[in-house]
Amino acid sequence: MRLVSWNVNGLRAILRRNFLDYLAGDRPDVLCLQETRAGPDEVEQLWPAAYTTYWNPARKKGYAGTALFTKRRPLSVRPGLGLPAHDAEGRVLTAEFEEFYVVNVYVPNAQRGLTRLKYRQQWDAEFLRFLKRLERRKPVVFCGDLNVAHTELDLASPKANVHNHGFTPEERAGFDAFMRKGFVDTFREFEKGGGHYTWWSQMPGVRARNIGWRIDYVLVSKALRPRLKRAFIRSDVFGSDHCPVGIELAD
Repeated sequence: MRLVSWNVNGLRAILRRNFLDYLAGDRPDVLCLQETRAGPDEVEQLWPAAYTTYWNPARKKGYAGTALFTKRRPLSVRPGLGLPAHDAEGRVLTAEFEEFYVVNVYVPNAQRGLTRLKYRQQWDAEFLRFLKRLERRKPVVFCGDLNVAHTELDLASPKANVHNHGFTPEERAGFDAFMRKGFVDTFREFEKGGGHYTWWSQMPGVRARNIGWRIDYVLVSKALRPRLKRAFIRSDVFGSDHCPVGIELAD
């Protein structure tokens, strides 16, 4: 099974660029999209017949949102965490398959000035509780834009960003909590070095010089680690300020 996650930074915009070409070329079994900024009724597009699509748009038009494209029909799909305080922005979409759950997530940004940091900390705690409840039934794969660089290896300029959103001690502690509770950062199972990023500022020349952040992840329950064949970052795929990330699991 090939699972890919991609923050597309606006699905309508990337459809005018390379989204369908990417989908035809990579052919993931499951594709999790974040920051779609649209619902199914707002995108005039016939999707490839191989895929069934599921959506969780934000109530606010043109904002946030998640979607899931899958070749394998899930047993069930549910939007949100089941918590009204967190579910208006379309940030979570969970698909149950026979052997595990896939949770597509677009984690809230703490914002410049850290104006949303306290909310972000509440979100992290509630999201972790949600994952552990799912894990009581079967293993979990969760993926998406987590809006945090976990360690100094995960961004090009760590010293300059210690107290900036996306690299505060509080946000990094939220990621640490996932690890302590038994989830595995799949990319770090295969690559221990730095220089591997998934998001780049849109300032001129930044991506060409690879001055980026790794803020997009695929994490899995420890029970799935024996099935993990590969984890990858597709920094060669353009169209968004993020690039696709993914894993391959043995059947």
